Amino acid sequence: MPGVATVEGVLHEVYACKFAEHTGTRGHYFYGSAGDPHDAPVDLDFFVWLIRPVGSTTDADSVVVDAGFCAEVAARRNRRHLRRPSDALAALGVDVANVRTVVLSHLHYDHIGDLEPFELARFVLQEREMAFWTGRFAGRREYRALVEPDDVAGLVHANFAGRVHWVDGDAEIAPGVSVHLVGGHSPGLQAVRVATAAGPVVLALDAAHFWSNLEADLPFGIVHDLAGMYAAFDRLRELSGPDGMVVPGHDPALMRRYLAVEGLNGVAVRIA
Repeated sequence: MPGVATVEGVLHEVYACKFAEHTGTRGHYFYGSAGDPHDAPVDLDFFVWLIRPVGSTTDADSVVVDAGFCAEVAARRNRRHLRRPSDALAALGVDVANVRTVVLSHLHYDHIGDLEPFELARFVLQEREMAFWTGRFAGRREYRALVEPDDVAGLVHANFAGRVHWVDGDAEIAPGVSVHLVGGHSPGLQAVRVATAAGPVVLALDAAHFWSNLEADLPFGIVHDLAGMYAAFDRLRELSGPDGMVVPGHDPALMRRYLAVEGLNGVAVRIA
């Protein structure tokens, strides 16, 4: 498959960890006519993700995807904060201070707000994502609302410290784990493809917030490039192929569709 790196024999487990939730409206969470009726309530969950090689005994081999947001931002943005994202990972037995790779899907506030505990990690980021959020239009009203400037500035400092791993397009970042530029929702949004025993798992992240985005071809309400968002839907299906699965980034049904980790009901599920 073009643009997809694979490594034979390297398989992973994939987990989703819930740290916050919000009830919004359909008019906010779906674009245009897909948002009717506009005042209908829609629930949305917030996750961080763990990719762990099968049989690994060290967190240095694991890949974490995204870093959520903390309680202060949740209170200011009226989100129900359940636990610190790094604490959700710790509940799975992860010592985040030993994690070496954190993929940042994009730079919106709900994905990069708890990076400090990852003391040794490199942060994998698309070049065009950082270019946009440090560029001319990032401070305009509708874009400005999507980010926490201090979080973006923190990544600028991380770059000067040599801790940002830049990607331009598609790249393998660990054996059996690759990132793929998809765009649409944000200029440099990337999805993650993982080799698992159940076949390829594609973490859509914000390329598809809900299963209905893909199944009914309904764009999400926050759009940088509408045509690019539709193209991202197609790319997700291409990356998963006929034998894989695409996992949306914010759908509450995820916690019901997959098996809860023992002792962590409502906190973590195993996807593959």
